[in-house]
Amino acid sequence: MTVGETVLEVEGLRVEFPTDDGIVRAVRGVSFGLGRGEVLGIVGESGSGKSVASLAVMGLLPGSARISGSVRFGDAELLGATDKALSQVRGRRISMIFQDPMTSLNPVYTIGYQIAEAIRAHHDVSKEAALEQAVELLDLVRIPNPRERLRSYPHELSGGMRQRVVIAIAMANRPDVIIADEPTTALDVTVQAQILEALDTAKRETGAAMVLITHDLGVIAGQADRVLVMYAGKLVEAGTADDIFYAPRMPYTLGLLGSLPRLDVKTERLTPIGGAPPSVVNMPPGCPFTPRCPLSQQVCEHEEPAAEPTTSPDHLAACHFSEQLEGREPGDLFGADWRDEAAAPAAERREDAR
Repeated sequence: MTVGETVLEVEGLRVEFPTDDGIVRAVRGVSFGLGRGEVLGIVGESGSGKSVASLAVMGLLPGSARISGSVRFGDAELLGATDKALSQVRGRRISMIFQDPMTSLNPVYTIGYQIAEAIRAHHDVSKEAALEQAVELLDLVRIPNPRERLRSYPHELSGGMRQRVVIAIAMANRPDVIIADEPTTALDVTVQAQILEALDTAKRETGAAMVLITHDLGVIAGQADRVLVMYAGKLVEAGTADDIFYAPRMPYTLGLLGSLPRLDVKTERLTPIGGAPPSVVNMPPGCPFTPRCPLSQQVCEHEEPAAEPTTSPDHLAACHFSEQLEGREPGDLFGADWRDEAAAPAAERREDAR
């Protein structure tokens, strides 16, 4: 596809939360640009900083959060903007779809009222005209009997239908950017496909660029033009969808692919990553993926790699040994023996190997 000019640019975004146990560094220097009409996928396990980064962009983090860097929407800087200025952007120019529609929708108001409210908050139209637009929006996201559903309350709809209502609200004002934060969480595979179809409809009807946040690479397969992989609050790999799916250059990305059932690649069995993500409280030096990484060496424990170009200037990976992944399959790294040892510290594994 042809991507237009950059509509959203995030540069060196950092988010920290002071706690009694120390500083939680939830997002550590994330940068990316979003072109008009582009779909950007952001993937990573829970706790990788995906959602926090999106909330920072929207100005929805609590006052205790320490936020630095830059978030530019067109010519406007959003970080540090007043709530009044942000209210002119949120919902109208940038909209967000949260992962739990039941908490996004107000249980005491009808679906029709909530969609109409989103329209009237930014446009001087009558209630009747807003409700007519609501009918059209519900029809676009394939809600059956849309006019009758205007009188329904959120608890009267299934989870998938509620999420489609939230998508309808997100596209109500024809925004320039739609951020979808885990929009298919807790939905079965069939409903996931329906939600992704509704998101595609939203993008097509509004012409919006989209940020699709998920922990499941399968969700963005066939959807995203570019993919960012995050781990422990940091971007560890970025590239086109083909770069990430067919030429990964970071062991974590390869591990995510190994835990994903795929129809385009023949595999004997899935090869999940052993261990668990690190705590982002008072993180030690070095690469945070070291305890789970089959390629880790002593340098990994002391020096965190920067995201550097690999196969092309736009394909970045944060790994000291990214060139060693050329042609490697997930099973080559994350085999059964490795999974049994993954919980052990890297130094102990190297000592045992001597």
